[in-house]
Amino acid sequence: MLLETLDLGLETRTLHLIAGLLLGLVFGVAAQISRFCLRRAVAGAPEERGSAAAVWVTGLAAAILGFAAAQSFGVIALDDHRFLSPSLPVAAIALGGLAFGAGMVLTRGCVSRLTVLSATGNLRAVTVLLAFAVTAHATLKGVLAPVRTTIGSVSVDLPVGTLAEIPFGLAALAAAATVLAAFLALRSGAKPLQLALGAVVGLVAVGGWMATSTLLFDEFEPLPVQTAAFTLPWSDSLFWVIASTAIPAGFGVGFIGGVLGGSFLSAAARGELQLQSFSAPAETLRYVSGGVLMGVGGVLAGGCTVGAGLSGTATGSLAALLALASIIAGGWAVARLQTGAQGVLTTA
Repeated sequence: MLLETLDLGLETRTLHLIAGLLLGLVFGVAAQISRFCLRRAVAGAPEERGSAAAVWVTGLAAAILGFAAAQSFGVIALDDHRFLSPSLPVAAIALGGLAFGAGMVLTRGCVSRLTVLSATGNLRAVTVLLAFAVTAHATLKGVLAPVRTTIGSVSVDLPVGTLAEIPFGLAALAAAATVLAAFLALRSGAKPLQLALGAVVGLVAVGGWMATSTLLFDEFEPLPVQTAAFTLPWSDSLFWVIASTAIPAGFGVGFIGGVLGGSFLSAAARGELQLQSFSAPAETLRYVSGGVLMGVGGVLAGGCTVGAGLSGTATGSLAALLALASIIAGGWAVARLQTGAQGVLTTA
C-alpha cells in the first residue's frame, strides 16, 4: 500500500529491515524502562508480580485492540498465516510452551527481557541468548529438526483457527484483556508511565503486522509477514552474522538490532549500564540450560512470550492462546518447584 504511493528506490527487503529496526528501537526503549517481562509477572518477587502483570496485560490489551482496529481499516492482512490455521499441532505447542516457561524461570527472564538486559551489560543474558539462538536454529533447520517435525505431526483439526472467525470472539478477548489490565493496574498501583510504555510495546506488534502485511507488501517481491518476536529473529540474526554475504538481513534481523540499540540508548540515558556476570559454575549451568529449553520450546510452541504470547494472541489465534497458557503453566510450575526446594533446604 505504502509502496504504491512512495518510490523510495529501495528493495522491499531493505524496507522490511528498516521497519524492523525502527520498531525494534521503540520496543527496546519501552521495554527497558517498563521492565516488560512475563516471567516477572509469573514468577517474580511477590512485591513486583502485580505491577509486572499489569504492565504485560496492558501491552496485550493494546495489541489486541490495535490489531482489531487496524484489521477493520484494511491495513493488516494475514491470509494463510500459520497463526490462523485450524490445524493445531497441540503436542508441539503444549510441550514447547511448558519448556519455554521452565527455561524463562531458570534464566530469570524471557528472551525479550534478556535481549534488553544484554544491551545494558548483562553478560548472563548474552550467554543465555547465544545458547537460545543456537538451539532455536538447530531445532528449525539443524540436528534437532527431526524432533520438531516428529512432535509437530501430532495435530488436531479444529473448525476455526482464530477467535476472529467466531462471532464477537475477538471482541470478547479484547474486552477481557482490557478489564483484566484495568483491574491489575488499579490493584497493583503500577506507575502510569510503565503502563503507557507497556501499551507501546503492544502497539509495536501491531505496527509490525501492518508494515509487513500491507504497507510494505510488494506483490512482485513477496516476503514473509513478520512482527515483534524473538525466536525466529534471533535464529535469523545468528545465521546472518555467520553468513551475511550469502544471507540478506530482513525484518527479524532489523528488529533484534533495533531492540539492542534502543535498550542500550535508554539504559545509557538513565545511567543503568552495568557489567554483570555469573557468580558460580552452578549458576552458569542453570542459565545455559534455561536458554536451551527456551530455544527448543520457542520453536515448538511457535514463538516466545512476545512472538506467540503477545503478537500471536493479538490475532485471536487459538494456537497462540494455547502457547501462552502453556508458557505460563510451565513457568508457574518450575517457580513452585524452586520455592519448595528452597523451603526444604531452609528447614534441613
